[in-house]
Amino acid sequence: MEKVVLDATHAGDWTYRGEGAANLVLAYSGSSPRFVGKVLRVHKVSRSDSECENALTALTIHECLLWKEIDDLVLAPTREFAEHLYVQHVMCPLLGTDHVDSGTCVFVAKEFLEAVESNVLSQRPSWRINDAISNTQCESALLLSDVSVFPRSTLKDEFCISVEIKPKCGFLPASRFIADENYVKRCITRFKMHQALKLHQGKVSKISEYDPLDLFSGSLETVNKAMKDLIVTPQNNLRVFLNGTLIFGGSGGLADPTCCLNEELLEDALKCVIQAEDGMRTTNFLHLVAEAVCRPGLLDRLLEVQKLDKLDIEGAIHAYYNVISQPCPICRVFKENEKKLLERYTSLHSDPLSKSLKIVKDYLIAATAKDLSIMISFRPTEKRVMGSSNDIVSLKLNSQCFEYKASFIDLDMKPLKKMAYYFELDQKIVRHYSQMVKSNIYSERVASIKDTLHHEQTSAVEDVSHTRDSSVIGA
Repeated sequence: MEKVVLDATHAGDWTYRGEGAANLVLAYSGSSPRFVGKVLRVHKVSRSDSECENALTALTIHECLLWKEIDDLVLAPTREFAEHLYVQHVMCPLLGTDHVDSGTCVFVAKEFLEAVESNVLSQRPSWRINDAISNTQCESALLLSDVSVFPRSTLKDEFCISVEIKPKCGFLPASRFIADENYVKRCITRFKMHQALKLHQGKVSKISEYDPLDLFSGSLETVNKAMKDLIVTPQNNLRVFLNGTLIFGGSGGLADPTCCLNEELLEDALKCVIQAEDGMRTTNFLHLVAEAVCRPGLLDRLLEVQKLDKLDIEGAIHAYYNVISQPCPICRVFKENEKKLLERYTSLHSDPLSKSLKIVKDYLIAATAKDLSIMISFRPTEKRVMGSSNDIVSLKLNSQCFEYKASFIDLDMKPLKKMAYYFELDQKIVRHYSQMVKSNIYSERVASIKDTLHHEQTSAVEDVSHTRDSSVIGA
């Protein structure tokens, strides 16, 4: 851990970059060489908690059991340090050290956190403020490379354009533990189903056309479609930065109702980076991103980690109750309603503890991979002058070349206690989507019946009219 301590005098050098559910992200705007090109991730705590979580509490007893093979992680003095070690020992080997920065823990004073909280308050989305605040009881924060810019840039007029994508889960589950009534999970992505629930809850204003399967397809044409869909409805799945400054996408996550810039302004902002006619710069930029995404290894490796979730939450939840040594409430419900379904889970509860631990651990690692973001940064360069063919990508439309780098960010360790929440949310998503589909089918049938009745009534009136006309003619 860095010996430097950030106190109240340093707070003015850290500006708001964005935030997720668990962390506030601050970008450094000062001149200290130690922090130039860095961002700071500060842990947040829910306002629903009566007090901030004790920062001296690292892993729970059951989490120590789960991660017992990694001594450093189990012995971590704080949760923040445990998060750093999780990325270093778990996610780096899986996703590759070239694409992951595990960061460095630095000490932070309570006064620093309080000052930062006050300084960035006006920039945070109101719903985020209502939901959580900085955890001022923390003694450390995570210092990371700012992957939205290139390091050691010496040219004053050099431009770097970056895109942050939250891909979400890129495969359909095929677990035998998925209940028959939840069969839709095998056909429709979790992201698409969750969109329906978010719209119902008012968390999004419209349903996104984006489908994670398109992004993970490996087809340049289909990946291009995914990028176009993300531009139309970015939500918290797409953000664009120019020299580290957000120029497109929401700053605070999925419920952010506005974008920093609209598509027309994004087109204009790209003028300094993309060589193309007016109206074509955004299109070219999306082609550029698609080219980088389709390079071998990046999404392939991510998908492998996501697929560590072999049993789906409907299977993993049973292993979770084995780990915490509690009677399974899910089985209790099925025992009352459906004995056949209960039989599927009997084998899981008969597994040795070591197997249950692996199932849960793999599920939580996969959960991190399903919720991370990818940051891809580009800067114009002369063809093949810099780097190797692996880190140069070009636009076929104008032969413009870019050096690029891709990084995985937001690699949070998922708390073991959230397993029950994951199961409940999963069931809620599927239940709502299924009801919506049934409702739509019912509405379509009613509309069809109404159309049929209207047609029959119209035909009957025409027949009567024709009969009357015939009678008059006959008379």
